[in-house]
Amino acid sequence: MDVPEAVHDSIVIGAGQAGLAASYFLRQRRIEHVVLDANPYPGGAWQHRWASLGMDDVHGVADLPGSTAPTRSARAANAVVPNYFGDYEREQGLPVVRPVRVDRVESEGDLLVVRAGEQEWRTRTLVNASGTWTRPFVPFYPGIGSFAGEQVHTAHYPGAEHFRGKRVLVVGGGASAVQFLGELAPVTETLWVTRRPPVWREDFDASAGLAAVTAVEERVRRGLPPASVVSVTGLALRPQEQEAARLGAYERLPMFDRIEADGVRWSDSPRAAGRFERVDAILWATGFRPAVDHLAPLGLRTPEGGIELEPVRGNVQGATTAVRDPRVQLVGYGPSASTIGASRAGRQAALAVSRALESRAA
Repeated sequence: MDVPEAVHDSIVIGAGQAGLAASYFLRQRRIEHVVLDANPYPGGAWQHRWASLGMDDVHGVADLPGSTAPTRSARAANAVVPNYFGDYEREQGLPVVRPVRVDRVESEGDLLVVRAGEQEWRTRTLVNASGTWTRPFVPFYPGIGSFAGEQVHTAHYPGAEHFRGKRVLVVGGGASAVQFLGELAPVTETLWVTRRPPVWREDFDASAGLAAVTAVEERVRRGLPPASVVSVTGLALRPQEQEAARLGAYERLPMFDRIEADGVRWSDSPRAAGRFERVDAILWATGFRPAVDHLAPLGLRTPEGGIELEPVRGNVQGATTAVRDPRVQLVGYGPSASTIGASRAGRQAALAVSRALESRAA
């Protein structure tokens, strides 16, 4: 297909696992495109993860298409994975441009216009792979602004040594909270609070994984904001967290009702009515939200706040096409928000882009 120089057949936003997979499959289909990445270096969100997160600590890094991911080791994930991604970009000859922080995407006739400051690109289709790392979520609680201690989110976790000698409150019921407690409890005093009692698991087989991803897909199909895939898989303690367990770090408290200058207070919780706990630091392991604000001009959100995706029969991680604008594909969103799901969604997105371009040409 002859492509005018000023108009791309597709643009991919983001060069993490999902964006690189999408670019690979677009290239396989000979679809002209460019990948715009906000980061100064390869590696997606991995380059920003905390230094103490080793390859042994992560849930696993899936293979990028046509490649083999690094194996488990004691090496830092924020070095190993970015190196892997960088090598992959070069070996595959993927058209990544960085750093480009996309501000907004607008519709002009039958084209989409991607804007980043003074720069702009026109495209027939779009694959959004912007992930979640740039949108850390901290819930609001009364008094949050009055806390005199330190508040840190997962996105800026400085390591256990930073908190030595401080009484640390870890907030959140996901895998990151479990890992942080595993690091912190052996070096300082900790408390753990979650909104719901944690669900512990002994193992996690393929059928359980499918059920978890299907639950996330159902939310996206209804136009609801997606839940994290990890949030529905349950929690497990690894060998490196057994010492923290012995110290009682995983004896969970219900969520507090308000934050005060030197701690947190429960008002009427059945398990902690009137309780006050002094803390020096609050570590918010409360997750992230999809980084899709730049898509707001396209009006993709439903009244419920999510972006509804067209289901793909027989492939729960293959839903990528925005119902409200089929020119737009979302990968690494909802049911594909995992390293395995992102690669699978990349293939589906490239197929959908191909079909959309063929439809335009017909």
